[in-house]
Amino acid sequence: MSLLLILLTAFSAYLIFFILRSLHTLFWVPWRLDLHFQRQGLSGPPRRPIFGNTGEIQELIAKAKAESMPFVHEIVHRALPFYYQWSKLYGKMFVFWFGSNARVAIADPDLIKEVLLNTSGSFERVPLNPLSKQLFGDGLPVIEGEMWSRHRRIAISAFNMERVKGWVPTIVASTRNMLEKWERVGGEKGEFEIDVHEAFQDFTADIISKTAFGSSFEEGRKIFQLQEEQVVLVLQALRSVYIPGFRFLPTKKNIRRWRLEKEIRQSLRKLIELNGEVSENSRNLLGLMVFANKNQEEKDRVGVEEIIDECKTFYFAGKETTANLLTWTLLLLALHQEWQIKAREEVINVCGPHDSPDSKSLSQLKIVGMILDETFRLYPPSPMLMREARRDIKLGTLHLPTGTQIYLPLMAVHHSVEMWGQDAKSFNPLRFSEKRKHLAAFVPFGIGPRICVGQNLAMAEAKIALAMILQRFSFVVSPTYVHAPVHMITMQPQYGAHIVFQKI
Repeated sequence: MSLLLILLTAFSAYLIFFILRSLHTLFWVPWRLDLHFQRQGLSGPPRRPIFGNTGEIQELIAKAKAESMPFVHEIVHRALPFYYQWSKLYGKMFVFWFGSNARVAIADPDLIKEVLLNTSGSFERVPLNPLSKQLFGDGLPVIEGEMWSRHRRIAISAFNMERVKGWVPTIVASTRNMLEKWERVGGEKGEFEIDVHEAFQDFTADIISKTAFGSSFEEGRKIFQLQEEQVVLVLQALRSVYIPGFRFLPTKKNIRRWRLEKEIRQSLRKLIELNGEVSENSRNLLGLMVFANKNQEEKDRVGVEEIIDECKTFYFAGKETTANLLTWTLLLLALHQEWQIKAREEVINVCGPHDSPDSKSLSQLKIVGMILDETFRLYPPSPMLMREARRDIKLGTLHLPTGTQIYLPLMAVHHSVEMWGQDAKSFNPLRFSEKRKHLAAFVPFGIGPRICVGQNLAMAEAKIALAMILQRFSFVVSPTYVHAPVHMITMQPQYGAHIVFQKI
């Protein structure tokens, strides 16, 4: 038998295997799962071959983004348009399809709690599209198992509350610099209009750069700029069905992805080298992570590339979460003047009219804390979470086969009348003066083993910035503001957040 014939036979066998495997994955498995869920009384939008409901999802998102709305807080239809539409048709629990993957939407707080608190490994993160993985690398949000445990131990030691208290002067200094810029814009008149979303992006980038890298924060700013470009490309990838091998093709977008990833990793590697000689008294987060890593037993240490992945995570999450929280908080206080007045009175009572907050006064700002929590409830940083069943498992009365993806619409629960009462879609910080009714009814930072390690830093930043703004300015919503909340990995104002300030 000639070599050519052998090669043709081998190729034909591989082609037949590939075709059969594709038919099994794209047609047989979804058909079998469809029947499985139908037997349990679970319905949803009709599944289309190969791409599932991906096209409809993209159409509904595009339609929602094309329309603005009055400045009210009933925003689930805009932030989660396909969930909003399909939950009205099929109920709060339904099945839809992302390619050949079944996704079960679950808005029952008891079931959400069961999923997020599970420690057996039955519900893990959904594997990222390879094109979208670049934003986080192998950082805490995406890794699992023993690797996750090692990373988590190091991150917790670097983000504990005592460390955060040590960063308070840095946060105060960055806030003061930002407000002095605002005052210069106002000039002698003392009145001015700015896009606070843009301003807070710069502000939180400055803080995370300084707390992460100390004197090397300028290099940190460069990384933020590169990550902003990554976000756009990642969002496109997340909403598309991935074709295996596509990431290796030299398309224009892929070439851009490769270049961004290379530049970010090179910059972070340089910063890690600069923090090579560190101690437990290090004032920056990267130094603390490197020190914590050195003090782990050999088997528990992480490599330089793994630290780089964690840096990418706290870069993006640290900047976006706090910037968006402050943006929505100022918009809400600009709209609800009575709460702005109450918050300002508390700040002046606790901190005085001119003194900056310190680590002790932060815990005394109860009204400010309730306002931030209510903002998180109405405009959570991530309006949804995803998990995947790693074994056949029963969830409530539902039997989920291995590989079933679970879609948790957290914003819908945050806005639930059943959970929060008839005023669930109104701004009422007083609701947080009472004990939470259900653990899974309010999860801005998640719950369970994967709860966000950076929440102490995020809340300290937000309290300090809000307190200092209230001391210096009163503010109202600009007539130019267009209310258009949009889910862009995090919840953001689509057209910015224009607010008019008046110096007090």
